[in-house]
Amino acid sequence: MFNAATICILITIVVYLAGMLYIGIRYSDNQSSEDFYLGGRKLGPIVTAMSTEASDMSAYLLMGVPGLALFCGIAEASWTAIGLSLGTYLNWLIVSKRLRRYSAATNSITVPEYLSKRFRDNTKIIESIGAIMIIVFFVPYVASGFAACGKLFNSLFGFDYTTTMIISALIIVAYCATGGFMAASVTSLIQSIVMTAALIIVLFFGISKVGGWGVVMENAKAIPGYLSLTASTDITKTAAGTFTPLAILSTLSWGLGYFGMPHILVHFMAVEDEEKLKVSRRVGSLWCVVSLGVAVIIGIVGFSMAKTGIIPMPGTESEAESIMVFAANAISQSGVLPAIVAGLILAGILAATMSTADAQLLGAASGLTQNLLVDVFGIKLDNKKNMLIARITVILVAVAGVIFAMDPTSSIFRVVSFAWAGFGATFAPAVMCSLFWKRANKWGTMAGMFAGAAMVFIWKFAIAPMGGIFAIYELMPAALFSAIVIVIVSLITKEPEKEITDEFENVIGK
Repeated sequence: MFNAATICILITIVVYLAGMLYIGIRYSDNQSSEDFYLGGRKLGPIVTAMSTEASDMSAYLLMGVPGLALFCGIAEASWTAIGLSLGTYLNWLIVSKRLRRYSAATNSITVPEYLSKRFRDNTKIIESIGAIMIIVFFVPYVASGFAACGKLFNSLFGFDYTTTMIISALIIVAYCATGGFMAASVTSLIQSIVMTAALIIVLFFGISKVGGWGVVMENAKAIPGYLSLTASTDITKTAAGTFTPLAILSTLSWGLGYFGMPHILVHFMAVEDEEKLKVSRRVGSLWCVVSLGVAVIIGIVGFSMAKTGIIPMPGTESEAESIMVFAANAISQSGVLPAIVAGLILAGILAATMSTADAQLLGAASGLTQNLLVDVFGIKLDNKKNMLIARITVILVAVAGVIFAMDPTSSIFRVVSFAWAGFGATFAPAVMCSLFWKRANKWGTMAGMFAGAAMVFIWKFAIAPMGGIFAIYELMPAALFSAIVIVIVSLITKEPEKEITDEFENVIGK
């Protein structure tokens, strides 16, 4: 039997979801594939900034990062946040304008298509590798978002995990397949605001309920290494290990991933005026720093909340990821208005999930439809058929994500980290070389993309388990290996044609 608080929470969430569906219908009039995938390159600076960052900050912002900080202390969570913040700023600073300009010059609407046209790859190998890797890595990434929704409703309301996970996926697919990129961008702007409100509310609620910041610090200091940036620990340990300099460096490498995230880079390609990217950079970077910082602090506060019985004490990292859910439940017990606020917090978790999942679904759809079917296999599709197949692809990728998300015990943070590494190693070195190195050619690019993607799997499942200096985040060695391969293969093969170098100089400058 639902009580008044639960009913208020559910009403708030339903209203929020209905609003997202309305936006999907509102922007459903897409006339071309460029409209569907890039919104006709008409994004303003604020929408560009906030939709880009919301598309990046998936459920790991409101569940993964706070849960990691709560259970394992601040080291890994903080270095991850620092790496992501640096990567965000540098991506806006050195990549956004060049990519917007170059993608427009080559008339490209996806990242694989841009790389293929940039290097005049008539073999279509670059585009094929890019499209396949997008599909491979987006499926677990999308699945992590669906899993977050399932965990939310299961832990708070006791609803069946699988059922609510599937319903959440259906809602995301509905507005994404209907409204395309513009709907995803506008909803992401709204979702970023909701996410921010959720973080701030939980932070101040937690501090006030446990008795103040002094109590938070006292409880945290009781765990060996909990507040150290160089210690490895968790709340079940009686002694701390060492978070080594190599571990710090590999965790900071999360920032490298930004240069290769298709669902983030596509926002740079879609901006209306490249000169307004400076505003986007400032707004987006500030939001990223503040939101990640607050997420880490919430994890620290969350331990005190658990210790004082306000929320359950987690036994695993996966259980700790429900901190925001349990905090919302605690808030809802104080009356109707607090219950509505709790509903807003839970909507924030859904927002974090939906704002990333929709961008990823569109990315996967573009990879299969635009890159493979149209460009690689040469299937001729008019705009109507192209968008129909794109929408069908969104549904198929979502189905694969649902299947992948069937395990409710998986860690959102760990799943996202693997997919992040896959994109970073596959695309980041290739994109950076395409924008900053005139001598790079198609052979080096295709070899580097393949090498980076392969090394992510090799390092994760064969090398890292060896332990010691090899037990580091797979993104750093895989991205480095990819970059080395691009340089070596480009230098030992034929220089790019004059047409390509002339275009580079015209677009980027000598």
